[in-house]
Amino acid sequence: MLLVIDVGNTNITLGIFSKEELIGTFRLTTKMPRTSDEYGIDICNLIEHRNFTVRDIEDVIIASVVPDMMYSLRNAIIKYFDITPIIVGPGVKTGIRIGTDNPKEVGADRIVDAVGAHELYGGPAIVIDFGTATTYDLVTEDGTFGACVIAPGISTSVQALWQEAAKLPKIEIKKPPSILGKDTVSSMQAGIVFGYIGQTEYIIQKMKEESKLSDIKVIATGGLGKMIAEETEMIDIYDPNLTLKGLHCIYKRCTKSSR
Repeated sequence: MLLVIDVGNTNITLGIFSKEELIGTFRLTTKMPRTSDEYGIDICNLIEHRNFTVRDIEDVIIASVVPDMMYSLRNAIIKYFDITPIIVGPGVKTGIRIGTDNPKEVGADRIVDAVGAHELYGGPAIVIDFGTATTYDLVTEDGTFGACVIAPGISTSVQALWQEAAKLPKIEIKKPPSILGKDTVSSMQAGIVFGYIGQTEYIIQKMKEESKLSDIKVIATGGLGKMIAEETEMIDIYDPNLTLKGLHCIYKRCTKSSR
């Protein structure tokens, strides 16, 4: 079995693949500092709670946008699984060519999403990840990562509202009954949800216009992406596990090329 780990700014998402099938997913909080032993014990406990064993894990691949925690996490995998993990980064074969001005600026998570979208759904595609930041990445038919748009994430925007405006409360992020808010909470929800639907549709439209590419698929992922995808016809596919599947694709390419 393969353990795939996506280290984001908010959550660490883990998945277990048995051959081609994703058979389990787990989450840890990123912002909680942990030692290698704490990472090792937490990950082992999550795996064993789902009736797998550490011995079931034959290999590990990691994509991370949080460099400061990688030393402890990598050592945890070595110590508790007796495996040296593959880390997505320079030198790792992904099958995606980075066509932006500075390829080093493109985060590992976005490369992995692009790989997953291209391998599973084909191109050209706009890949949207609704995470701590919301990213819109253009992948051409031949697998070139060509352009990107980065906006504040939904949760990040909500947090900014209640932290910076003294009288605005914390709110649950959900679609209100109407855009015509009757109280502070529903007014904030309307601004966030309908505002993000509008932002998403406009950015997709402009990316399609300026890229001059026809038949572009729009693929979304990320926890809050489902809410937006359900409210617009401009998102063709919502895949909550796109990043984990992309890691699986990269792992297969890496192991195939090393044979």
